[in-house]
Amino acid sequence: MTAQTVEEKNKELVTAFYELAINQRKPTESAGRYIGLPYTQHNPEVPENGPDGFIQFIEVMFKKHPGLRVIIHKAVADGNIVVLHVHLKRDESDPGIAVAEFFRVENGRIVEHWDVMQPVPEKTASGNAMF
Repeated sequence: MTAQTVEEKNKELVTAFYELAINQRKPTESAGRYIGLPYTQHNPEVPENGPDGFIQFIEVMFKKHPGLRVIIHKAVADGNIVVLHVHLKRDESDPGIAVAEFFRVENGRIVEHWDVMQPVPEKTASGNAMF
């Protein structure tokens, strides 16, 4: 398998995981299908490592924000690391949050996650949009 093929498969895997968990509102199914063990979580708000911490966090987000949706604007892979550039909106009127999601993939499973978030401003100094 070529490096490009592995990277493309990793991007497809991470994108499918994210879409199923959040936009299709099936975090338990998504975790079971795509998360591998051990799974290390670096988001400081997620209560624990492993799929259960991820599921708990997403379920709480759905309760707080029933209109939660994400739009993946970019997916980039470098070896076993996949980065998603995401627009997270809590509801239709929310300007949202720009999120950089980093995932490490091993043997066809997501085994590690980091993220960085920034509120989307009404306007930017440069005039360039966040997405």
